[in-house]
Amino acid sequence: MHRPAPGRYVTVTTAGEPFQAFVPAPLPPVPPLVWSAQLRRHFDAALVALGRLDAVTALLPNAALLLYSFVRKEAVLSSQIEGTQSSLADLLLYEIDEQPGVPVEDAREVSRCVAALERGLEKMRGGLPICMRLLTEMHEALMNHPGGGKTPGEVRRSQVWIGGTRPGNAAFVPPPADVVPDCLASLERFLNDDPEPVPPLIKAALVHVQFETIHPFLDGNGRIGRLLIVLQLVADGVLREPMLYPSLYFKTHRALYYELLNEVRLRGDWERWLDFFAEGIETSAAQAVATANALLALVNADRDRITDLGRAAASALAVHQALQRQPIATSAALVKATRLTPATVNKSLAHLERIGVVHEVTNRKRGRVFSYREYVEELAAELEAPG
Repeated sequence: MHRPAPGRYVTVTTAGEPFQAFVPAPLPPVPPLVWSAQLRRHFDAALVALGRLDAVTALLPNAALLLYSFVRKEAVLSSQIEGTQSSLADLLLYEIDEQPGVPVEDAREVSRCVAALERGLEKMRGGLPICMRLLTEMHEALMNHPGGGKTPGEVRRSQVWIGGTRPGNAAFVPPPADVVPDCLASLERFLNDDPEPVPPLIKAALVHVQFETIHPFLDGNGRIGRLLIVLQLVADGVLREPMLYPSLYFKTHRALYYELLNEVRLRGDWERWLDFFAEGIETSAAQAVATANALLALVNADRDRITDLGRAAASALAVHQALQRQPIATSAALVKATRLTPATVNKSLAHLERIGVVHEVTNRKRGRVFSYREYVEELAAELEAPG
């Protein structure tokens, strides 16, 4: 169904050039969404897949360790959509002060994306609902770096545009700065079930488009908007932990992702977007479950091999456990994580290297870096897909 464009255009003049900026209507869409049998099926399937993922989170013995890696996976993918080249291994190396295989700024940018999600979770678990205060805190974590110049943590006070060299030839022009506060106030009310509750997954789909359309910050809107999907599903009780990485699906179908966001703005075609979103969430949740199970199988197989080490097994198992949280690490980091002595950690690493569980990646005598290589490869397998 094509409904009227969900908003209005206003004429703005900058540097003597008039252009049209789009001001979205408040959510929910009017007229109401049309639920075809296929659309209902896709949302039902997405909810089932999220339920399976949440069950994995509850049952896996290493769920807390996986969360550390899954959060980083989403940050890498979301940043890749914006053009960074950093891989998961690059991020993990950067986090232990080692040189990544890409420019340091790319890895630093992904690290800030991780910090933004962690800031949001911390504030949410401290009692703050999903609101603009929480999102500006996340934006500050994302953009706060020397020379950033993108007003971290502040709603924009000037015009932005997407594509093109100026608003007059842009692909899309978000609302003028003076109406952004009103747009955000309406979005915040909808997020918090005013005027009425909306099922969480539908809400997540609608809010993502609305946030991207308002484009409340000078930069970083895409990354904050994608992190918002996962945070909101946690806030609304659909997921216990942010184990979902929907940016994998958006990256794989990047052109269609941007096209459908635009179709909502141009033609009010919410239904096509909702269909794409539900399929993306279902696919992402199924991928997360498959990755979690594959990692659990790997960890269990390696644990069995380590148990055969005899007296050395207890210390080696402690190092193996620490490597599940930080699968690329220095021996010093592992000493800190395990609280074992440096000598014990180094002996354990030698055992783990001998049986092929870890690999030393620097060929140095001091400050050596060890990789739980198969774990990293399993975790990062989908990240190498084109998109």
